[in-house]
Amino acid sequence: MKHLRLMALLVSAVIAGCATAPGPTEPQLGQSTSDISEAGEGRARARANTELASLYFERGNLGVALEVLRVATAADATYAPAHGMLGLVYMNLRENQLAQQSFERALRSAPNDPDINHNYGWFLCQTGKEAESARYFLQAVRNPLYPTPWKSYSAAGQCALQKDNLKDAADYFGRALKLDPDEPNALLKLAVISYRTGDLPEARRLITRYNRIVEPGAEGLWLGIRIERKIGDKNAENSYANQLRRRFPSSREYQQMQRGEYD
Repeated sequence: MKHLRLMALLVSAVIAGCATAPGPTEPQLGQSTSDISEAGEGRARARANTELASLYFERGNLGVALEVLRVATAADATYAPAHGMLGLVYMNLRENQLAQQSFERALRSAPNDPDINHNYGWFLCQTGKEAESARYFLQAVRNPLYPTPWKSYSAAGQCALQKDNLKDAADYFGRALKLDPDEPNALLKLAVISYRTGDLPEARRLITRYNRIVEPGAEGLWLGIRIERKIGDKNAENSYANQLRRRFPSSREYQQMQRGEYD
């Protein structure tokens, strides 16, 4: 579930990027006025259908989104946001080969597009290619027009953490927090790393900030319990434990607490 929650945070920026119109295409030598007009109309249809598909995708209607995107790519096969959006849809449908083909085709047309790079990086991360994913997250943040580079740094940290690469993960999460001190995933995961490396004061500072910014889920409450237990603050530990018991009684974290599996 935590990957799905993270994905929900990342997709909002992706959808906006897919709906952004590229710059005007320069007429080619020997291209007639009617050809230029038809090309412009095709691009407009592709853009409009991609925007429509992103709305269906956001609502979870993947089948309709897929059909609309097929119309978009038929109207203009070179429109990168449509192929990038197809990659997202196929990724959510677990059609990994088709997702990869769509992302790669999108990047051939728009190799510097930050949203497409970010999403392809996340796709690689979720399909066992965490080491390869960093290249695409870093390509995304190199674009000076990218409005949310901290999300790509945070995602890169998540992927490094999946491979238990604490050093790189901490670096990426730290970069995310320099750009956005309230980036929730970076705060939570950097608190996890601080706890695992024995820096309890820093872990406490980060989890406290995280719990003030968002309503904590089971993972955040469970981490708070373990931090306070090691520090020896029984009142703080009980406060976190009561919240976990009341709000997430069926969670894996609550079951671990019940069994006394704190580490």
